[in-house]
Amino acid sequence: MELRDFIVTPIVIILVYGIAFAIRSSVTDEVNRIYFIPALTVKIIGALALGFIYQFYYGGGDTFSYHTHGSRHIWEAFMNSPGKGIQLLFSNGDQTGIYQYSSRILFFNDPSSYAVVRIAAVLDFFTFSTYSATAVLFSVFSFIGLWMFFLTFYEQYPHLHRWLAAASFFIPSVVFWGSGLLKDTLIMGCLGIVTYQVFRIFILKERSTKYWVLLLFALYGIYTIKLYILLTFLPALIFWVFLGNLQSIRSLVLKMMLFPFVIGSAFVLGYFAMLKAGEDNEKYALNSLAKTAQITAYDIRYWTGRDAGSGYTLGELDGTFSSMIRLAPQAINVSFFRPYIWEVKNPLMLLSALESLFLFLFCTYILFNRNIRILKALCQPDILFAMVFSVSFAFAVGVSTFNFGTLVRYKIPMLPFFLVALILILHHSKRDKKLDELEATE
Repeated sequence: MELRDFIVTPIVIILVYGIAFAIRSSVTDEVNRIYFIPALTVKIIGALALGFIYQFYYGGGDTFSYHTHGSRHIWEAFMNSPGKGIQLLFSNGDQTGIYQYSSRILFFNDPSSYAVVRIAAVLDFFTFSTYSATAVLFSVFSFIGLWMFFLTFYEQYPHLHRWLAAASFFIPSVVFWGSGLLKDTLIMGCLGIVTYQVFRIFILKERSTKYWVLLLFALYGIYTIKLYILLTFLPALIFWVFLGNLQSIRSLVLKMMLFPFVIGSAFVLGYFAMLKAGEDNEKYALNSLAKTAQITAYDIRYWTGRDAGSGYTLGELDGTFSSMIRLAPQAINVSFFRPYIWEVKNPLMLLSALESLFLFLFCTYILFNRNIRILKALCQPDILFAMVFSVSFAFAVGVSTFNFGTLVRYKIPMLPFFLVALILILHHSKRDKKLDELEATE
């Protein structure tokens, strides 16, 4: 905390709220308007809380590496010599003439992390390199993406607005880890933006240029910052688009004939999308994914994440696909339902353990309720999309993390999707039950 945090940050927050109140009527309706300001507020609180926790509980961490030991040096360079500041901002690793600054930037040689530093540096120009003010602007971006995520499902299921708002804005760990000056905040915003643009372009068939621009912008953001998320998200998107368009066909016979073709095409396109996404990064090429997962898991477990929380192991991970697939059930379980209450080692883990317990109880209710038709519900494009992404992402982070402290943070992108999927399964099951009852009385 610095003096500028107490001067600049309140001004930035006032401006953010001023803009929010000014545009609220144009981006909300009479029903969802009640969530707009509260959702923004919890994001801002989350951003500030994360900074406090990192400073006074952890005594440092990634968020300060991005800003205090990252974008702050770009801002200082720009103040001393605009040319050097611009050179740092657009540097691709060349330190000629800027070594005095670049040598102090911890993530200068890490392209994905340096992308976050660049974004923070741009925002620093407006906040005078004030950490908490820049963190607030990060939270605003995340809020924009999650508002779009909420609208995607709200427009289809407006009567579920309370449940959808809870899943989109008020999951505690998403509020905390997805609001501050971190990669995860930008990813949450980008995922929400992509979801909404795909819905409008490919499901509703709206061909506005702005949707395409936002879609490409957000996809590039995910690709640059966390490529592995794009590898799990693209196949789910392709399934959603194909099955969503299949539903528009009225003929049941034609649907049944086209269904195998649609599923096959989605798998093929997903495979080639993953190939293409991994071309520029050897670690995430398909033939390297298993080895990357092994290296990442053991690095987090025994080195970079050894102090982040309690470690866990799923079994031997030897760098082969067979070992990854063998550990898939345990990996998915650990992402969704662990840490268990008895595995809690610190207050932040307790928050995640309570969320995991809630998800376990919710899933148990759905699985063992005879009135809930899970398989039939999973045929719905929206549910299948959210579930495919959630499960594949749960597998990816569970098998490559091996540390609860890190897993708590890494798994937040899937939580809104998974909770929405569960909510929609309940909705469709209740709707089908009512239809059956009506048919029985006729």
